[in-house]
Amino acid sequence: MAPLRFSANLSWLFPELPGLPARVRAAGSSGFEAVEVAWPYAEPPEALARAARQAGLRLVLINTPPGDQEKGEMGLGAVPGRQAAFREGLEQAVRYAKALGCPRIHLMAGRVPRGADRIAVKAEMEAVFLENLRHAAGVLAQEDLVGLLEPINTRITDPQYFLDTPQQAAAILQKVGRPNLQLQMDIFHWQIMDGNLTGNIREFLPIVGHVQVAQVPGRGEPSSPGELNFPYLFQLLEDEGYKGFVGCEYQPRGDTVEGLSWLRSYWDRRGHPEAGQ
Repeated sequence: MAPLRFSANLSWLFPELPGLPARVRAAGSSGFEAVEVAWPYAEPPEALARAARQAGLRLVLINTPPGDQEKGEMGLGAVPGRQAAFREGLEQAVRYAKALGCPRIHLMAGRVPRGADRIAVKAEMEAVFLENLRHAAGVLAQEDLVGLLEPINTRITDPQYFLDTPQQAAAILQKVGRPNLQLQMDIFHWQIMDGNLTGNIREFLPIVGHVQVAQVPGRGEPSSPGELNFPYLFQLLEDEGYKGFVGCEYQPRGDTVEGLSWLRSYWDRRGHPEAGQ
């Protein structure tokens, strides 16, 4: 079985370094072969692409823009009345993805509007999301890109987020029925919302296009204290034949490089060329 491939999430790792190009270089020096970033839009895509090339890294995931964060927006895909803004943001994300050679875009669903009842607006928000996803699938297919749906837990991280379980996301993907839309599995969120990780990973992995990891509940390194047994989970992903990237989307408890001891141990066991560094 092939070893897992890991991606450094530059929105979380190397926070001591200013700017994405510096974080790209640090990821390359740490042995990563890929990076991902939530919102690269503050940097010119050419500068980020140049840094990635110089470091020998691929950029494998970005998100659609969040919308107006001052008004509490966190994605627009399912937000009624924001369809035009979602499409504008999608166009921006596609421009960046093409410039960066990035094959995947997380299509952020967004939050239940302030003051609204989640149950009361669920049907309307799902209808908006389906409309936007069908549009996005067509736009992405023209550029040979993949769109991802990520459930985000509503118990700790974002109580107002619309898409919060793998079951909900999988049902929406089935309704849209486009092969270039897939599921993004953040194990941190899945554990908090549903647990049953072995069963859920086996059930949903065939439609998963990207994986992210962090310990629960503190969202630290996989080796930090918490609920999850990552050596078991990594082995499960290998056994189930997962071929995509595993994004390191966690909050380092100290120095990022020192905190990567868990990854160096994994590489050592699997014969990675950076294991001895």
